[in-house]
Amino acid sequence: MKNIKINTWKKGLLFKNGNYVKMLDEGSYWYWPWYAIIEYDMAKPIVPPVNLNILLKDASFVDATIVVEVKNNEIALQYENGLFVYVLTPGKYVFWKGLVNYEFMICNLNNIEMDQGIDRSLLSRNELLNYIRVFTVDAHELAVMYVDGKYRDIMKPGVYFYWKNNTNIIFSKADMRTIQVEVSGQEMLTKDKAALRINFYTQYQVIDIVKALVNNKEFDKQLYVLIQLALREYIGSLTLDELLEKKESVSEYIKEAITLRAENLGISIRESGIKDIILPGEMKEIMNQVLIAEKKAQANTILRREETASTRNLLNTAKLMEDNAMLFKLKEMEYVEKIADKINNISLSGGNQIIDQLKQIFVPAR
Repeated sequence: MKNIKINTWKKGLLFKNGNYVKMLDEGSYWYWPWYAIIEYDMAKPIVPPVNLNILLKDASFVDATIVVEVKNNEIALQYENGLFVYVLTPGKYVFWKGLVNYEFMICNLNNIEMDQGIDRSLLSRNELLNYIRVFTVDAHELAVMYVDGKYRDIMKPGVYFYWKNNTNIIFSKADMRTIQVEVSGQEMLTKDKAALRINFYTQYQVIDIVKALVNNKEFDKQLYVLIQLALREYIGSLTLDELLEKKESVSEYIKEAITLRAENLGISIRESGIKDIILPGEMKEIMNQVLIAEKKAQANTILRREETASTRNLLNTAKLMEDNAMLFKLKEMEYVEKIADKINNISLSGGNQIIDQLKQIFVPAR
């Protein structure tokens, strides 16, 4: 005979000639050599040496163990003494009672929604990453949730976790901030067939995410086309001169033309306007020539106006001097003074006649 001792916090399974006999608790046992005992640490899961169903026919074994059965499309979260330790995949598992406080949460992966009792802090653990899918909606966004191609709900900013299975889940997101769309380098013809390019901008904001993402496809591209068509319609109704004069009215017309249609796209138009009007090289030269000619004409008009005013002043002065001899002499003295400013030396000859000649210049005749 041989003596076998089962220590504290251990269990034993007794076999005779390879056949299961019973479970042994802590203690000392004497058996014949054809008996064998397999010892188990009660802190570790049981790995059955025979088919588990054979062991489960023993009532004492059933009372001493916890049996966890995980079905297909399920997982079980294993907790030991309140702490998460492992994920159990489909199968049947056996644990000893008494030493470790085991808890198990069975999760059905056929459901897309996460179980309410799961601590969200566990969802970032490596053990769970293969079983979940994560969707993030940023603070400036809203999202539309589709399940198997069908619209389900509007999702607000946050992080969403779902079980990974055959159900198709899509989050279609929209930026809820004010966004600017630019129609750049659009070649257009005015009413008088002048070719030009226009850079135009429009600011918009999504106000109805269902209209924008569910009822319409690529709402931003549709808005771009609406702006293009409205621009061509308005530019084609004006001549080049009218367009340059009414440049500010273009944004008002475009905004009014697309506002209602934009609401059907789930968006609101905020601001719009022309950034640039680009003329071809030949047109620029012609416009510059017209501008130069206009400025020259304005300069000639101003020059003629000044000449007329100067002549009128001379005529008025002449009339005054004709009626007043003293004024005439003063004007003569003014010119003599201007002439004298430019003379350095004066030589006189003629004797007594000089004084008489000066009197004739500066003294008015009576």
